[in-house]
Amino acid sequence: MRRLTDNWRSTTARLILIYGAFFALWGVLVIGAIHWQAASYLSRVSDDLIGRQVNYFSMLDEPTRQIALSDYVSLETRRLNAWGLFDAKGAPLGGTIKALPKEVRVNGPVVVLPDGLSRTDGDDHGSVRAAAVRLDDGRILLISRDTSIVDRIGAIIFQALLWGLSLTVVPGLLGGWLLTRGPLRRVHAIREATLPIMRGDLAQRLPVSRRGDELDMLAGIVNAMLDEIERLLGEVKGVCDNIAHDLRTPLTRLRARLYRLQQQFDDDSGENESLEACMVDTDALLDRFRALLRISELENQHRRAGFERVDLVEILHEVHALYLPLAEDRGQQLELQLPALPPVQADRHLLLEAFSNLVGNAIKFTPPGGRVDIAARSADDGPWVDVSDSGPGIPVDQRVAVTRRFYRVESCRSTPGSGLGLSIVSAIARLHGFTLEVADGERGARLSIHCAVADIS
Repeated sequence: MRRLTDNWRSTTARLILIYGAFFALWGVLVIGAIHWQAASYLSRVSDDLIGRQVNYFSMLDEPTRQIALSDYVSLETRRLNAWGLFDAKGAPLGGTIKALPKEVRVNGPVVVLPDGLSRTDGDDHGSVRAAAVRLDDGRILLISRDTSIVDRIGAIIFQALLWGLSLTVVPGLLGGWLLTRGPLRRVHAIREATLPIMRGDLAQRLPVSRRGDELDMLAGIVNAMLDEIERLLGEVKGVCDNIAHDLRTPLTRLRARLYRLQQQFDDDSGENESLEACMVDTDALLDRFRALLRISELENQHRRAGFERVDLVEILHEVHALYLPLAEDRGQQLELQLPALPPVQADRHLLLEAFSNLVGNAIKFTPPGGRVDIAARSADDGPWVDVSDSGPGIPVDQRVAVTRRFYRVESCRSTPGSGLGLSIVSAIARLHGFTLEVADGERGARLSIHCAVADIS
């Protein structure tokens, strides 16, 4: 099932997110630079203005200064300007400022007072800029101007940044999500198309749209490759099947002639024993050719139409009853442990053949007095059937190879066999969409078939 987060794992989504992150970072840098330049410029203008004003007021005579200071406050409708007159010790003598701030140096530069000034008119503003000058008579004149407008400009620029980012990021995220839906939908369609190919149905092809974009070009290349692979495998398979089919007839005739020739000799004669050995070898060859043709039949994928709901417990009980006498003859224990299992969609005869092959192999490679266990377990995605033995086991580096045709583990080459049993089991598992797993058991090897619940149509 596709999750919502899958949309953001695509290359398109990642490129959009990277571009959006770079754009947002660059926007922050640009707006920050604009804010810094604007604030610096306004601060310099305010400092220059306050410095000029305080120098101007200091040069006026007392009556003119009083009128000018009164106009300095009254002409500013928002009451941003303020002044104060203090004696030489800093005691207030008049004006709208109650106290001389400690941060202000007389005849010094303009300073910023973030906490504002204490005023007599009751208007407490934010940060202000102030400068003080000593008059000719020793008194101190303090001039200030509220500069919170600079901070306000910074806030406006920051809000503009947020709106600009929202107008870019939000449509970018929405557009990125919409842009990734189409390609992801096509990728999931390609993945669904590859599942039958992975199960061996080379006649399937990847879907190609009329867009002619990169995905279609890639699908076309893969389809051309599948055409060539199907042709080559078909030729190889056809040659192998024809050889196996054509040799069955002369081998069958050879066995019949050997049998008729054997009837002409006494049972205890040396000729009879030699002919019997020849017939055994001929039967082994016929069994191998029959197994090869059987694997080819299973790989044709034409038996799925006969699938039905089958009971695994019933099949495994049947396999246990079939192989129990053989295990007892070899002095082995053949144990069966089965919980309740849900039915699976399968071909009953093929599953019986697969489990019979697994149990037969386990008995063959388990030494006399050993133990073979048939067990099953339930899982959310389908039941597991395990066949464990106390034999020599299968090396880790050969667990994939043992499912190939004619492959045999080096330590088991002295045991009679053709190396086709697990190939048949693997072909049956692939036909059903099941999984054959080779692992270590408690004492030897454990071969498991996972009867996964999947759409195998």
